[in-house]
Amino acid sequence: MSVEFVINADRCYQLAEERALNYFKILQIQLTQKTYVHNVTKDFQSWKHNHIHHHSFFSFFSRSKGKSTPRDYHHYIQYLNYTGKLDHYLDRSISYIFMRDLGKALDSKDAQTRIRNVVDSLKKQLTNPSTSETDMYSVAGMYKWAQKEGIETTIIWLIEKLKTASSYIPEGMDADHAQRKLIKIIAGVVMQEIEEMDEKISSKERSSRLAKALRLGYCYGLTYPFIDDLLDANVLSDYEKKCYSDLIRTTLITGTVPELGDWADNQIELLTNIHSELREAYEFIKTHQRPETLQSFFEQSYVFFQSQEVDRVKELSNHQYTNEDLYIPIILKSSSSRLIVRSVLDAQEDEGFDNRTFFYGIYNQLADDFADMFEDLEAGAVTPYTYYLKYHDKRADLINPFELYWCVINHLIHNVYQSNSKACEVILDRAINGLKRYKERMGTKKYNEVMNLFGAGNPKFNALIQKMVQKADDVDFFDKLLRDHMITNLKNDRKERTEFLDTIEGVRSEINTLLPIPTSFVKEPIVEAANYSLEGDGKRIRPIITWMMGINEYGLDQSAIVPLLRSLEYMHTASLIFDDLPSQDNASIRRGRSTLHMVYNSAIAELTGLFLTQKAFEEQASLDQFDSKTVLSLIHYSAKMTGEMCKGQAMDLDSRGKQLTLEQLNQLCFYKTGIAFEASLIMPAILANTAEEDMQALKKYAYHAGIAFQIKDDLLDVEGNQALLGKSVGKDQANKNSTFVSILGTDGAKKAMWDHYCLAIDSLKDVKQKTNFLKHLLNYIVHRDH
Repeated sequence: MSVEFVINADRCYQLAEERALNYFKILQIQLTQKTYVHNVTKDFQSWKHNHIHHHSFFSFFSRSKGKSTPRDYHHYIQYLNYTGKLDHYLDRSISYIFMRDLGKALDSKDAQTRIRNVVDSLKKQLTNPSTSETDMYSVAGMYKWAQKEGIETTIIWLIEKLKTASSYIPEGMDADHAQRKLIKIIAGVVMQEIEEMDEKISSKERSSRLAKALRLGYCYGLTYPFIDDLLDANVLSDYEKKCYSDLIRTTLITGTVPELGDWADNQIELLTNIHSELREAYEFIKTHQRPETLQSFFEQSYVFFQSQEVDRVKELSNHQYTNEDLYIPIILKSSSSRLIVRSVLDAQEDEGFDNRTFFYGIYNQLADDFADMFEDLEAGAVTPYTYYLKYHDKRADLINPFELYWCVINHLIHNVYQSNSKACEVILDRAINGLKRYKERMGTKKYNEVMNLFGAGNPKFNALIQKMVQKADDVDFFDKLLRDHMITNLKNDRKERTEFLDTIEGVRSEINTLLPIPTSFVKEPIVEAANYSLEGDGKRIRPIITWMMGINEYGLDQSAIVPLLRSLEYMHTASLIFDDLPSQDNASIRRGRSTLHMVYNSAIAELTGLFLTQKAFEEQASLDQFDSKTVLSLIHYSAKMTGEMCKGQAMDLDSRGKQLTLEQLNQLCFYKTGIAFEASLIMPAILANTAEEDMQALKKYAYHAGIAFQIKDDLLDVEGNQALLGKSVGKDQANKNSTFVSILGTDGAKKAMWDHYCLAIDSLKDVKQKTNFLKHLLNYIVHRDH
């Protein structure tokens, strides 16, 4: 829909600037009169009693022994819990989030009770031995939370959207940073919505509001990678950035998204995708605004965008920027980024929240700009710190941003939070922690050089700060630990995923060379037909699983298990040949080419399927580098599973045109798909003489992974791309097959797939071998497009 107004952009931005200027003047007065020095020095005198401890000579050794660092997420949490520090650590961390993200004051009983409840809940999660740290923040962890809240469909939507957004991030942008920031924004919106809910709210309404908050959070969060980061990066030319910026500005002023227009060939696909995703997000946010608050939403959004733009176009070579030029946009963008969250949620007006959030923003922004000053300087970005570094010896009028930072702290503690002791402690904790982290990252020498410059105006006060930095402890925060943990996990996951796909493709190519059946000089139609089927563009998932588990995890010799690899693919290809026959699925396309009976005839196809089945057993019988009893056990298992698969196919044929129950479909799916997954895991385990309990865990994994695989196949048959799939879509509906989609619907099938995904992930806890490959295999199964 379109709106019937156009906002007065200049006027609304002017009013915002006036408010920011009034705040800046307050800070300037404190800076000129040095009142902040006396006040913050006095605050530190009280603060240091809780953070600077005098230890005996002997306690020095006992303290240092076994102490974990914040870099090690899991062990650090264990260390804090063991030493009795976890409660205080979480308390200051959650208190900080309540101040920064939720705009709360800490002097009310309600706020303290809520913080205590969150701390208790988080501590329980972190210290629960049955819950690993990856469970809480992994895809499985997100889905389990969604199950508890009754919002599985929304979290599935979000998982798919995050995948889509990630695929659109171009080279030249930090994909891990963008993804982390997007997730952080979503979490912030959800936290704000939870705080808006009454304790007596019904579970149905809670689910509905959480679902909406997740979608709104994603929609708002997209502005960071696809507007802010894209305009900051070197992906677009200066002219393209201006055109793109004009497009965003027009949207916010008129309330209507313009068409994308003409772009260079090398950018059109990227910008078409981003434009489409942003348009959808924008329309969703707009439709969830009340008519009476719609205009104020657009005005606030415009102030946020314009303040970023004003800052973005500054050039470090320009030596004429005033202090107001440097600081006013920062005050606006740093406060607007969080003020807009309540606007996005269409929450009720809260003057206290607005004031606290407005004054608080620059505190975080100046801390972030300090940490990034040399990266910003190298990129030519104008921040108060980079500008001061470049011009401090040429412009005596320039405000020292580090001194202004302490003015902001003084103002927050004594004017915004009314000298509340808890607020004071949290703010000073955060400030000292930021300096400690910076010193650790940059090294003592570089840190001292920076401090000698920025602390030169107040040597005595700077000496006090440096004493706190050197001696204070217990000032670290959970959100920083989690941030580092998330970035590490995202980078590792991206690296492992790339390695997984590369490995899969490498192993697949290697397996392809092993499959052709030798032919004699005499024409052999059955062998030719078998090779035709084997030459198709198969995924080779089953022999790949066996390769990875057998060679990488069990240490089996590659040449020794080649017959097993062949047998698995021969057996699977035979099952496909039978499945495609006119008497069964009557398929015309398989693996991107005509099915075997279409090229030859049904009789040849049937004989070829039988031939490949027998070749599979012949290969297994040639596993001559293993104990004969072990091989016999493997063949016995293989024959039994082949029989079970035949039963499954018979059940499938018998079910045509019938409406199966979910239980029947699960059983059928296991026979048709799960058994093949199980065999690819269990057969190398048999050769490796693996313990029975490990085999049971692998069977459980195979059961759930197999069903998840089949559900994804059913979804692809409805939603997939035939060119990518290499087979016809809509086949199940044409054959009147009962599928997970026909029984549960698309959303229900997706829920079932993720249910089995989580159960498969859980089963890996009982597997002694490394399971990274199996985790990535599961992710591949549920995210594949063919």
